[in-house]
Amino acid sequence: MTGTTMSPPSPPRADAPQARTVPLDEALEPLVVAVDIGSTSSRACLYDALARPIRKRTAKAAHQFREGADGTAEIDADAVTGEVADILTRVLDAIEPGRVRGVAMDTFASSLVCVDARGEALTPCITYADSRSAPQLAQLRAEVDEGDVHQAVGARLHTSYHAPRLLWLARTCPEVMGRTARFVSLGEYVWSHLAGIEAAATSTMAWTGMLNRHTGDLDAALLAVTGTSREQFAQIVDPDTPLTSPSSDAARLWPALADALWFPAIPDGYASNLGVGATDAGTVALSAATSGAMRVIVEGTPDVLPTGLWAYRVSATESIVGGALNDVGRVMTWLESTLAPVEPRVLDVALRGNPVPGIPLVLPFLTGERATGWAGNARAVLTGVSSSTGAVDLWRGAVEGVAISYGRIFEQLHAVNPDISQVIASGGVTQHYPATMEVVVQALGFPVHVVDVSRVTMRGTAVMALTVLDPGGQRAVVPESATLQPDPVQQPYYRDLRTRFEETYRDVVAER
Repeated sequence: MTGTTMSPPSPPRADAPQARTVPLDEALEPLVVAVDIGSTSSRACLYDALARPIRKRTAKAAHQFREGADGTAEIDADAVTGEVADILTRVLDAIEPGRVRGVAMDTFASSLVCVDARGEALTPCITYADSRSAPQLAQLRAEVDEGDVHQAVGARLHTSYHAPRLLWLARTCPEVMGRTARFVSLGEYVWSHLAGIEAAATSTMAWTGMLNRHTGDLDAALLAVTGTSREQFAQIVDPDTPLTSPSSDAARLWPALADALWFPAIPDGYASNLGVGATDAGTVALSAATSGAMRVIVEGTPDVLPTGLWAYRVSATESIVGGALNDVGRVMTWLESTLAPVEPRVLDVALRGNPVPGIPLVLPFLTGERATGWAGNARAVLTGVSSSTGAVDLWRGAVEGVAISYGRIFEQLHAVNPDISQVIASGGVTQHYPATMEVVVQALGFPVHVVDVSRVTMRGTAVMALTVLDPGGQRAVVPESATLQPDPVQQPYYRDLRTRFEETYRDVVAER
């Protein structure tokens, strides 16, 4: 494995500007362009040396996963590649040749595309939410010691990761597997086609669930059990290792990038921590978007992990520890469009109020559970509904279920590090449904700082590139919109809710 040692951004000075948009003529160089491929869109934005977005230099292309009742959750890798090419063109239009010094990308994690010897996709991109490999997951759990796998790669066996997916592909698509030369992530696929770059960031490979967190290379035991070879996966480089010599097509399409350094794609979770400044072991980043997570960056890797958490190696010297939720904003989008539309003002008041009796209990697993139970085939559970239950009650129950899911992760993170000093929350849900954080803070029983900045994940990707292009440079301060405190009066309700949640989980989910 090659790479350099990641250096954390310098702490902001007291007089540092806030991370707000600035016009191009006020931007400080070097400039970087960041791309974010999320669950619902691809975005690009130009940033200055302070990691401030440049006004009118953003672009977006909406997309959706193709989902099915059988657990399908996939997206066309070539269509996403076309989206990224288009948004780069729009963001870089009329920028002077060579002015942009770096190009970086983050994507949702994890993802898998099978490609042939020419690098062309043989499959759609299989996303983290795809659970069709549930039978193979059960097979793996019967054949190998999951505890040993967890301690080796930092992640338990799950449908979100490669091992069961590879067995599922071998079982259902043997002809595709026979033609597959490489297994790549979505970010690798996009960069390969747009810039001729062939490499995977340490963090991206870790999110496959097959990177040994102690050695920094793919785990030999998992390669053997899946019938794959090391040669079918990319060279691994640290996230801050620039990849040079992009293809001539890239220079022709985007003259502004003529002399730019290109960086390997990183997972959105790692980028989100960088974007809000959660770069030390005492600061937890809570993300709340289509999916969600709680993560903390630590030196090295923990000797032993709690069963509910993962620890991904993100560089030669650091790991990111935490847990993920498949469904956060997805739960709210589903409620809004399918079951229980509610006027935003009414919903906001209901979520900010004290809990009331009779709220339904919701286990919010629309596309399976990751942390902390890792039940890949879990589905949502709604119980305690009566004839008096209204739409607002359903919303309150769903948000409480999401909040308890965060609380389960935080409990185990706190066990790993009792010295956690702050939780920083960000993501689209904190902006579109801000009152949800009022419920989350009660479930955590710990203060939450909500930041007021858009697209923190993409900003974190820019920050990562700037640590190389402008080492030791200052970055803008991410402003807060609120600091929320738990209410002691509400704590008995949430302790009881947690007990009922766990009882229902054991009765309905754990037995599957």
